[in-house]
Amino acid sequence: MTDGARSKGGGERRGWRAATQEALYGPDGFYRRPEGPAGHFRTSVHASPLFAHAIARLLCRVDEALGRPRTLDFVDLGAGHGELVGGVLAALPADVAARARGYAVELAGRPDGLDERITWLSEPPREITGLLFANEWLDNVPVDVAEVDPAGVPRLVLVAADGTEALGEPVSGAEADWLARWWPLPAEEGLRAEIGLPRDLAWAAAVDRVARGLAVAVDYAHTADARPPFGTLTGFREGRETAPAPDESCDITAHVALDACAAACTSADTARTPSGTARTAPDHARTPPGTARALPAARLLTQRAALHTLELTGARPPLALASKDPSAYVRALASAGEAAELTASGGLGDFGWLLQPVGIADPLP
Repeated sequence: MTDGARSKGGGERRGWRAATQEALYGPDGFYRRPEGPAGHFRTSVHASPLFAHAIARLLCRVDEALGRPRTLDFVDLGAGHGELVGGVLAALPADVAARARGYAVELAGRPDGLDERITWLSEPPREITGLLFANEWLDNVPVDVAEVDPAGVPRLVLVAADGTEALGEPVSGAEADWLARWWPLPAEEGLRAEIGLPRDLAWAAAVDRVARGLAVAVDYAHTADARPPFGTLTGFREGRETAPAPDESCDITAHVALDACAAACTSADTARTPSGTARTAPDHARTPPGTARALPAARLLTQRAALHTLELTGARPPLALASKDPSAYVRALASAGEAAELTASGGLGDFGWLLQPVGIADPLP
């Protein structure tokens, strides 16, 4: 990698965070396209309707923990085309569905034909009583990238629209503090890290909207004991992984330091939220410094463990069913296959789940 702020063919370079913000969420950004995320990558939501059914069961547990309130909110943060919130509402028992309010939070416009019960918003409701669910949202909150130079100093990585990079100034201030605490880089040239501070702040801002209930973030994740030495920044275009380039042609994503996000809601540092830290959680959503609520510790677990607790195991149906009711056996076998994909080791089952209860006990004991 070379030093310099301007590339020969790709225009002026800037930090990955600013470049990604414009490429994904600008006026002509990737996430404003009509095809939505499903046109470029497949999430648990798209893998099987069983995922929405499991989240509906989680919402029912939250409902019970809340004492069955008159209105029960389900907020899908980073909703795409609203597939998850629609599936959850459809899967709820009638008595719960009658009290449920569904919210899809997304910058793109409301898609045609969406269930009329779903409210479409560009940011979460100001006060949520129920379940806030962020499936593969944090990985698309833009972050800067640091790389160790030949002298052993972490520097900001600058990028042009064509994806070519150069090293900029040394990492400093709050970003340097975040690296020192959550992703310390040895003095070895070429090692890289994504600076996850904007994600911590975005998650804390989202949790601030929950008056009582549960906030859940689900994402590709890593923790302090297993940080990837060269980072995880990558791109996706039309279902295939590609080199990331902030030219509005592809998704730009990086795995999430969920342990840092988990600590953010109980850290006084997160009260100092700069504006623009998250596309769906503006500055006015944050509590003023010194007034942060006392929240219980967040919990991290794998999607496999979470879905098993929500009665989704991927177990094959008994062979006896094949002779008794062949059609039912085929349906059960297909369902088991979908559940197995959602909980598979080395795949979707390894996703991290971050659970933050607010005013209730953890509904996934």
